Parts: sequence; C-alpha cells; structure tokens
Amino acid sequence: MRNRHRTGAGRINPGHRAQRTGLRILGILLTAVGGVFTAIGVVSFIGSMATMSGPPQYFWCAFVGLPLLGVGTALLKFAYLGAIARYTAGETAPVATDTFNYVADEVRPGVHALGSALAAGLAGARGAERCPGCGNEHDAGAKFCDQCGASLQGATCADCGHENDADARFCAGCGKTFGDAG
Repeated sequence: MRNRHRTGAGRINPGHRAQRTGLRILGILLTAVGGVFTAIGVVSFIGSMATMSGPPQYFWCAFVGLPLLGVGTALLKFAYLGAIARYTAGETAPVATDTFNYVADEVRPGVHALGSALAAGLAGARGAERCPGCGNEHDAGAKFCDQCGASLQGATCADCGHENDADARFCAGCGKTFGDAG
C-alpha cells in the first residue's frame, strides 16, 4: 500500500520527492543557523546584564535568529508532514478500533434488550386483528369472530396440508382454490 501511495503521488507531482528533500535540507539549515544566531544574541544579552558593561553587542543576532528559527521549523513541519500523519494514523487507528469494539461489546446487551422490548411492543400492537368476513377487530387468540361467527383460524388445504390465512381463496402451498375437488 505504501508503494501504491508513492506511485500515485509521483503521477500527480513528479517532483514531489525532490521538493520534500529540498524542504528537509533547507529546513534543517535554517533551523540550525537560526538557533546559532538566537543563542549568540541571548548570550550577548545575558552577558551584558551580568557585567553591566553597557548595551549588548550582539543582541541583534537574536532578531535575525528567531525568524530564521521559525521559518526553518515551519519548513521542517511541511517536509515531514506526510511521515507525521502516517505515524499518527498508525498510532491512533488501533486505539480507536479497540475503543469502538469495547463500547460495542458493553452496549450490546442494552441494544438487545431494547430490540426485544420493541419487538414485544410491536407484537402487542398487532394483537388486535380483523375478521376477514365482517372486518370487526378481535383478540389475537380468538378462534371465531364475536360479531359474525366466521372462523378466524387459518384454512388448511385438503390437498397439500398447507396452513393458509383465514380469508385466503387459494392455497399458498399448491395454488388450488378452496372447495375444489381436484
């Protein structure tokens, strides 16, 4: 996968590697030069304060060194951005995966209980069914309609033995019309 990524980046910008290498070299040089100038300026400032011999002689070096140090650090950040991002992703992805799996394992019983409760609630809501003959509502366990007396039990096909709905006109198992002799 790493080679595919580099190959893909090469097609978008063929000079990417050279630019990255240039940024790294320039960033290191500017950071080193800026660090040296900053150190000279700070030492000059502290030395003049300690001896009280007058104004610092090389304090101007700090004003040159600090911007060089900042620019060099920024160049290094851009030069190593891909490597830092890959390292960060490699370190955080397993932790995120472990966290997700832990949360999923801990939540699973609650989700299962909630799903069971919803299923039970939906089954209870479907408890009132309608009579195929007159449309009157009746309890789920009723065998006959209390308004018209129609059978609420499923019709069993005499040919294949398939259990059909009470209002079925054809067998769902063999397709025969109920009441047909054959």
